[in-house]
Amino acid sequence: MNIVLLGAPGAGKGTQAAKLVEEFGTPHISTGDMLRAAVKAGTELGKKAKSFMDAGDLVPDDVIIGLVTERLGEPDTEKGFILDGFPRTSAQAVALDAELSKLGRPLSAALLIDVDSEVIVKRLTSRRMCKECGFIGSEANAQCPKCGGEMYQRDDDNEATVRNRLDVYEKSTSPLIDYYRGCDLLVSIDGDRDPNAVYADVKKALEL
Repeated sequence: MNIVLLGAPGAGKGTQAAKLVEEFGTPHISTGDMLRAAVKAGTELGKKAKSFMDAGDLVPDDVIIGLVTERLGEPDTEKGFILDGFPRTSAQAVALDAELSKLGRPLSAALLIDVDSEVIVKRLTSRRMCKECGFIGSEANAQCPKCGGEMYQRDDDNEATVRNRLDVYEKSTSPLIDYYRGCDLLVSIDGDRDPNAVYADVKKALEL
């Protein structure tokens, strides 16, 4: 199960990845987490990445690909991996394919959690988080159902920001969806349903 996870912000990628990790123990590899860990550990690639991050620039493809390749060389990925947040462009997808080919571990699927953008706008603008324990709920939760803490709306969950994030996603990721469709690897799942129903379809599509 070597998977690339695709989907707009708020589509529910994290929820589905967490379910796969829980049931199958497959490592969930988030490039954001990896970058932060490499910087903290002070590795060569981490130092390179930090100089770009400190300047507010995008980390170049070769550094990201180096980090991903390094991570995929670790023993826990031998039974599979779920890549989240990478690749972000067609060029990165081509480079990833080349590295996986060298490792003899090609992708089994590019899993797209597909949700209409208007549904995502509604979903994210009504999202609320607990200040105490981080529980994610909705505007229906006046207080946290887990710990009773105060619920608040994140700054980036306002409508203008959400729409901007969706525009950026659309421009950068649409070519990627076409790329994986062309490679016959794209698996599209309707994400606008109960997460358990979505997960049942994910497992079916991945033949798990």
